[in-house]
Amino acid sequence: MDNRNRDRGTIKWTSLMLPEHVEMVKKLWKEDQRVEKGIMDEQKAVEIDFLLQRALTDNLTVQVRVHNGFEYEDIRMKVTHVNRNNHTVSGVDGQTKEKIRIPLDDIADLAIL
Repeated sequence: MDNRNRDRGTIKWTSLMLPEHVEMVKKLWKEDQRVEKGIMDEQKAVEIDFLLQRALTDNLTVQVRVHNGFEYEDIRMKVTHVNRNNHTVSGVDGQTKEKIRIPLDDIADLAIL
């Protein structure tokens, strides 16, 4: 084989890329590492429902694990309302103190802090 045709791959192109291009490439790589949402069994759903009701009645802070479309994200919040008709949980974010609304279908896990 001829050694003259070996190049450095993507290393030689990084000096020509703008920071915006580098960010776009990182977003594409992150999309490749996408985590699919798992199927929740009935027992876990009942447990989450029980913990939501307890947090609502006792005014407790909870940590909710939510699937945001790409990966799982942990949110600390105080539950203020559970809407069974719209299948949403309303509350106040523990860090920013903003009102948030989370669909019940996106909740993967819940823990009382």
